[in-house]
Amino acid sequence: MSPTVSLRKHVHNILEITWHRKLGLSFWVNIFLTVIISLNAVAIILDTVPSIQKYHQILLDFEVFSVIVFTVEYILRLWSCVENPHFSHPIKGRLKFIFSAWGLVDLLSIAPFYVSIFITDLGFIRILRLLRMLRLFRVSKYFHALRVIQKVMKEKQEELVLSFVFIVFVLIISSSTLYYFEHEMQPTKFSSIPEAMWWGVNAMTTVGDADYRPITPIGKIIGGLIAILGVALFALPTGILASGFAEQMRGQKHKIKCPHCGNEFNHSH
Repeated sequence: MSPTVSLRKHVHNILEITWHRKLGLSFWVNIFLTVIISLNAVAIILDTVPSIQKYHQILLDFEVFSVIVFTVEYILRLWSCVENPHFSHPIKGRLKFIFSAWGLVDLLSIAPFYVSIFITDLGFIRILRLLRMLRLFRVSKYFHALRVIQKVMKEKQEELVLSFVFIVFVLIISSSTLYYFEHEMQPTKFSSIPEAMWWGVNAMTTVGDADYRPITPIGKIIGGLIAILGVALFALPTGILASGFAEQMRGQKHKIKCPHCGNEFNHSH
């Protein structure tokens, strides 16, 4: 094995998530990156507080430091990703890494800084800065609990999509019916079906809107049903996620580790 390949493999092993290697270099690198990402989120939030604007230069300096760290990490990941069997090809593998979900998150989290250097449009820069919040998604790479959430949502994505479609279907039907009964009595309040849908969303999420509400008898009945259905409908994806977590927890309890290779696999009783 050449020194370059050996170094690349070593870098790849360090950057990979290996929390079980307590006090190892990989562990501390991941701790460092997690702290930087978390502080970045705090800095982005504080940068919008008027009373802290006088510290803008400090926050900007920290942003520059963070971008340098994330850029170096991204370059190292792009260079060493070929050690992963999924990205083993030197060219196609790296392109696959760039356009993978995590690769795009890594790229989009640093791209706004470099783009803002060449663009002076403040409105566009503000939009680009929102992309910095994508760094928060990177934290899930370093915490087991967040990786479990990601895995549950991936495994239950079909059920979650179906429940979301069902919620939208009920919202459209109920809001359309509400519009036809309330529009004549409140033409400025329920001026369109989308306006009625907005009221329906507020009712479903129990936020409510004190400015206007249904006043016709049938409209009140429909509004009440929307509020009640909202509780039941949002319980549907909650139940799906809860069952997914339960399955994951049971699966992890049954995992055993091979004493020779260290790989984990499920143990069936």
